[in-house]
This record gives sequence, C-alpha cells and structure tokens, in this order.
Amino acid sequence: MIQAFGLTSNPRKDLPPAVDDISFEARAGQVTALLGSAGAGKTTALRLMLELQQGRGITYFRGRPLHRISHPSREVGVLLGGVPGHPARTVRGHLRMLCAAAGVAVRRADEVLEVVGLVSLRDERLGTLSRGMDRRLGLACVLLSDPHTLVLDEPADGLSARETRWLHGMLRAHAAQGGTVLITAADPKEVARSADRVVSLDQGRVVADQPAADFARTRLRPRVAVRSPHAARLAALLAKEARAAHRSVEVVREGGNRLSVYGGTCADVGETAFRHGILVHQLADEIGDMGPGAGSEADDDAETPEETPGTEPSRGAVDARGTGTEQERSAPDGSPERPVANREASSTDGTAASRPESAPAARTAVSASRAPRTLDALPSLPPPISVRSAPSPLRPLRYEIRRAAGISTGFLIAAAVLVVSAVTAVLLARIGHTPQARLLAAWPQQVPLPPAALGAGLIGALAFGDEFRHPALAADRGTVPRRLGLLVAKLVVTAATAVALAFLTVGCDAELLYLVYGRELTQVPADWFSSSASWLGLVIGCAWAGVLAAGVFRSTTAGLAAVVAVPVIVVPLVHKVLEGPSARTAAGFPLRVREVLLMQWPFGGERYLVAVARVLAQPVGSALALSVTVLLCAYLFTTLRARVR
Repeated sequence: MIQAFGLTSNPRKDLPPAVDDISFEARAGQVTALLGSAGAGKTTALRLMLELQQGRGITYFRGRPLHRISHPSREVGVLLGGVPGHPARTVRGHLRMLCAAAGVAVRRADEVLEVVGLVSLRDERLGTLSRGMDRRLGLACVLLSDPHTLVLDEPADGLSARETRWLHGMLRAHAAQGGTVLITAADPKEVARSADRVVSLDQGRVVADQPAADFARTRLRPRVAVRSPHAARLAALLAKEARAAHRSVEVVREGGNRLSVYGGTCADVGETAFRHGILVHQLADEIGDMGPGAGSEADDDAETPEETPGTEPSRGAVDARGTGTEQERSAPDGSPERPVANREASSTDGTAASRPESAPAARTAVSASRAPRTLDALPSLPPPISVRSAPSPLRPLRYEIRRAAGISTGFLIAAAVLVVSAVTAVLLARIGHTPQARLLAAWPQQVPLPPAALGAGLIGALAFGDEFRHPALAADRGTVPRRLGLLVAKLVVTAATAVALAFLTVGCDAELLYLVYGRELTQVPADWFSSSASWLGLVIGCAWAGVLAAGVFRSTTAGLAAVVAVPVIVVPLVHKVLEGPSARTAAGFPLRVREVLLMQWPFGGERYLVAVARVLAQPVGSALALSVTVLLCAYLFTTLRARVR
C-alpha cells in the first residue's frame, strides 16, 4: 500500500505552495484516484511522492520510502506524461533496452508486448505511435519489472472511450491480483467508473477522501441525457412543468440537439415529450458531474460521438407516441459494447420508460452499474517474474550497448566524421606544409580539434544528453539516475567507440591518400608509438569529456561545448603554466623510469608508461586530463548531493 503523510511543496516567490499538507492512503487490491481540475496539485503530489521534487512530507511504499528501496522499478511502476524514449527507437528495442536496465530477461519484452496488444507494432518507431498506442507502450514499460505498485498521471488523457475502458481493465486486473494502483484524473465520471476510492483535491488540499460509491452518491449529480431535434422547445416545456409542479429541475443546453436534465427522471422527460408530440432520439440516465459549469463537457463529446446525418441514433429512436426499438451499440469486432459512460439506457416502450425512480435510488443504481469486478471479465497480465536476477556489473553495460546501437545517430556521426576527415586529408596534402601525423589525422593547424575528436565528443555528449532529453533508463522514476555503474558503462562504451573511430579515420585517410598521391604520403612516422598514444588519448579524452559534461549539465549542447572549450580555453592556460619560469625540468624522465623499475617489464611495458607520460606532458594532454578530472569530481559531487537529498 501507499501511505503519504504531509506532502507539501516548496512555495515559489509570493505564491502559496501547489500542494499543502496532503495525506492519504492507497490500499493494496484497490484502484485509488486523485481527482482534481488543472492546477489542483495532482502531478505535484505524485512528484513529491516519487522524490522528484523538493518539499516536505514522506511517502511509504509498503512501509519503506522510495530512497530506501534497492530496486525502485521492481516496487513502483511510474508513468508521468508520455512514454520516455528516443522517437527513432523501435518499440521492441525500447523495451529490450529497459529490460537490460531493470535486470530482467529480454523475453519479458515480448511478454508485455503481447499483453498490451503491440506485437504487430513492435518494429514501429516511437515517434510514429498514436496516442492510444503510446499509452499502451507506457503501460508495457510500467509492467516490465512486475512492480507491486502502479503510479500513473492521467493515464486516460486523450484516449478514446474504447482505449479508456481497456486501460481501466488492465489497472483493475493488476489491483485484483493484490497490487496497488494510484492514478490521477480530472473527470469525476471517469473516477466514479474506474476507482475504488477517490481523493478529491482542490487548490493543493484534500477536500474529500471517500469510497467511489459514496463519491458518486454525494458529489456527483445524476442526470438525464436527451437528444432531440426540438431540444429548445423541449427544454422550455420541462422548465415550465417543473415550475408548475414546484419541483427542482434544471435543464442545461449542451449545444446542438443535446440536453442535460438535472433533478428529473427518464419517465418525466418521456411523458412530457409524448404529450407534446416531440421526437426524442436519446433518453438515458447517466452519471453526471458536479453540476453545470463544474467541468468540461469535452469528455462527453469524446465518449458519446455525435450522430451523422442519415445514420441511426446509438440508443434507438423514441417518437412522441412512446414506441420504438432499442439499438445496442457494437464494438468494431462485432461484440456488444458496454455503455460508454456507464449510463442506464432507458427502455423506449411506454411501460419501462415510465419507471418511477427517486434520485438517490437512481444514483445508487448507476453507481452499482460500473464495470464488473470479477476476475473473469478482466484482461490478462504478463506472468510474474519468479526469479529476481542479482545485480551484475554487466547489466549497465548491456543497457548502454543497446541504448547506443538502438538508433542510427552514432552511425551517422561516424560516417560523417570519416567523410570529412578523408576530404580534409586530401586537401591538406594538396596544400602541403602539414606534418605526417597531422595529415593522417586530418587535423589542420588552424583547427582546435580534428573531426574524429569532435565526433567522439559528440557521441559522448549524446550518451547522457539524449537520456535527459528522452528519459529511457529510469522508467521507474521519470529521471536519469546518477549511478556509478551506469557512468562506468558509458565511459567504457564511449571509449571503445572512440578507439574504433580513431582507427577507422586514420585507415580511411591513409587509403585515400595512397589512391590519390601514392605511397609517399602514407609512410609510417618514426615516432608512431607515441603519436598513436597521443591520438588515442585525444579521442578518448574528448569522448569522456562529453559524457561527463552532459551528465553534469544535463544537456548534449553543454557536453559538446565542454569538449570544444578544452583546446580553446584550457590548453592556453596550461601553456602559460608550462612556459613559466621553473628551476627544475623533467629532462631525462624515461631514463629515470628505467632506473626505478629494477626489473624489465614483459613485452617492453616501460614503453607504454613512457608514452603515456609524454602524452600527459603535452599541453593538449594535460588540458584533457585536467578537464576530465574536474568533470569527474563535479559528477561525483552532484551524485553525493542527490543521494543526501
């Protein structure tokens, strides 16, 4: 169960807090709804519960706060807004990536796809999904780790009536198996149909916390929905008869040929229409709202589509003589469809339509006619995960590989780098006066970084920047967590990508120079070992700088800017420090290294140490090492600060 105590958001400037001392419970086996209009504080309350926003109060999920749960995604499944993920990623690839992040088997992705009905769309891109399919994918992401608790922010927003009933059926099935479900909604009729308990919010405070039956009886007004081509005349007659009989009846024109009659019954409206010979196309009891003007009627329009000219009405036609036939709506697959608004359609024969019924009794009957709660009528859920995989160092690595290979951005960047490097190398060879090492790297002296280093930095910046733009890893909490295992995986993958890009760049440049100018320009430099170490250190350092800067500043642009700032800002500063007056020099460093190492390393290991030392002694190498160290310290500092909070 969920227990929220004293949730209060921090006030902004002179405005009151969006949420002020909210406390409620969401019990296991039930669907609990936070009801409120826009600005009532529903989303803020959820963010405070999930520790995504600073404030006061505490929330327990089965007796533990979220930051005390070792695997939050296996305890709480969260969907805030749309599905988090890169729009170019496929549906199946997105779920397989989340499987690696959550530490579950990849077959789980196919299981949840089958349950939510997206098997036929598994190869579609996220950016091409409709609103309904997007919500189905969101529910699949939530159910991926088999969580006990589901927290969803307005899950039915923008869905059709059919998709809404399917979604509520899935949530009901999860609750029927002992899970806890907490949703937010703005439509009173929706929560009256789908929830077991309703917590009403108004201006950041709890105004009511009651079972759904009591909510429907005390806070919703039943009404009679009427459709007639003579709606204006019928409304005037109903109001006139109510005044003559001293009855409290309110008739509201909904637009077009629609009426909502509060305080009346189907029998009264039908008898009035019969006496005055008014044709009625619809006459039905339905759950109303909190009164005229209390909410938008757009939901009614979405749930009860307007009839088009020349088609039969959805509820049958009732003429002035009280005769007619009831027509039952059918789903597209041919099966009968339940009434959209859980309304009780009145019979159109004279006897049944005249059924006298008091308002409280009507409210109770309408409330009792909600969706069936038996497990047989509920959709199936994916099978539970019986064996929990232990934390593994390879789990973040598998996630990062699937994240990087799931979209074509990295491959396009690598292809662009190879083309630009090859063209630049040919132009530099034609101009001349370029050292051999810079020629093979396609690095003009007037440019701060070669194309390969810029490409590696951009790939590194995208490793974190894309996640903050399209959160993918933490579907459990809606933000990218600062985990050291995840950082190490990103550094390893980006380093491997940078090394591959460096080798491919030099190879392509050398091959093109050989084809154009012959073997003369493709000779291996005498100091090839130290040059190779400097080249690899440059591209790896740029890639790591992009990763760390994007993780610290939460932006791809900031990550790339940090890479460019190294040669433009940091290198001149290091140059000035190294060129300053010094009484001691580092001359003879390789010889002293050999003297300190009493025994020779196998395979000439001291050569590698000397090459690394030479790379760090260069201004560019020192600047990169300094920048990466500072960014790493900043990342660790922000990680510790987030954990303390």
